[in-house]
Amino acid sequence: MQDPILVEVMRGGLVESRHAGAVAVVDAKGGLVLGLGDIDRPVFPRSAVKVIQALPMVESGAASRFGLDQEELALTCASHGGEPRHVAVARGVLAKLGLEPDCLECGVQWPSTTSASQALARAGEKPSALHNNCSGKHSGFLCLACDLGAPPPGYVLADHPVQRRVTATLSEVTGARLDETNRGIDGCSIPTYAMPLRAVALGFARIGTGEGLHPDRADAARQLRRAVAEHPFLVAGTRRFDTVVMEALGERAFLKVGAEGVYTAALPELGLGVALKCDDGAKRGAEALMAALLLRLLPLSDAEAAVVRPLAEPVLKNWNGLEVGRVRPVLPA
Repeated sequence: MQDPILVEVMRGGLVESRHAGAVAVVDAKGGLVLGLGDIDRPVFPRSAVKVIQALPMVESGAASRFGLDQEELALTCASHGGEPRHVAVARGVLAKLGLEPDCLECGVQWPSTTSASQALARAGEKPSALHNNCSGKHSGFLCLACDLGAPPPGYVLADHPVQRRVTATLSEVTGARLDETNRGIDGCSIPTYAMPLRAVALGFARIGTGEGLHPDRADAARQLRRAVAEHPFLVAGTRRFDTVVMEALGERAFLKVGAEGVYTAALPELGLGVALKCDDGAKRGAEALMAALLLRLLPLSDAEAAVVRPLAEPVLKNWNGLEVGRVRPVLPA
C-alpha cells in the first residue's frame, strides 16, 4: 500500500516538495476514527513513546520513593534542547539517586538548541550526557534501576531488568508484540521496537483516558500528563513545537515528537490517541500534519487556534526575510 501525500511545500505558487505519510487516530477501545495510509506497517516510534517508557518508574512507586517532583517527572518524558534548566533538572534527579552524571549511558550530545550550544562553546565548556536530549528519560531509567536494586551499569541493554520492565509495559499499553525480531537500537542506545501506527495510537488513547490500564498505571499516566502540562518547557524547550502547543492547550493535548518524522498525541477529552509518520522522516512535515490534526479534531478557542494555525501552515522565508513559500497539509476531507 502506497502512502498518500499529506503535506506539500509551496514556492512561488507551485509545489516544490511533497511528504507522503500515514496517520492513525484511534479510541481507547481500538476503534479507528481516522486512518490514512498504511497504519499497520511497523515503524519505529523512537522518542515519541517516552511517556509510556516512564510509566514503570511512576506506577512502581520509585519516583515517589526518591522524591521526584513535577519538573523532574516532566523531564523523564522529554526530548529536550539541552538548555540550562533542562540540564539542572536532570542533574537534580541524579542527585536524589546518589549518582553522578557519568552514570548516564545516553551519550554525549551538544545541546540541540542553538543558543544553548553557542553559550556552552563561548564559555569554553564541553557538552556532557546531561545535555543529551534523552538525559531526562535516562535519569528516570536510573531511578527505576535503583528502586529495583538492579545495577545501574548496562541499564540500556535489552536484558537489563529496567529495559525488560519498560518493554513489557510498552507491549501491554500498545498491544503490540515486541521481541528481538522487531527490535533496533535507538539514538540513545536503548532498545526501540517497530510497531504499527494503529497500535501506537491505541497506546496514546489509553494514556489519555486510562481506559484499558490497571488503576496504578492509569494514575501514573495522569501524573505524567499533568507534570508535562504544568512544565511544557521541560519536555522540549524554547520555541519548540511540543512546548509551544502544550503551553497553549495545557492538559487538552499531550504531544511528543519522535525521530524520523514520527509524532504522537493523546487527546483526553476526546478519548483519542494519534500517531503519524512522514515517510521521508521530515520533521517539518510531521509538525505541520500534527497541527492540522489538532485543528480538525479539537474544538479550539480563538486564542488556542491563533497558536496552532500558524504551525499547520508555517511560512518559509529566505535569508533576507522575504516570504518565499509555505508548508501546507493536504488532508482529505
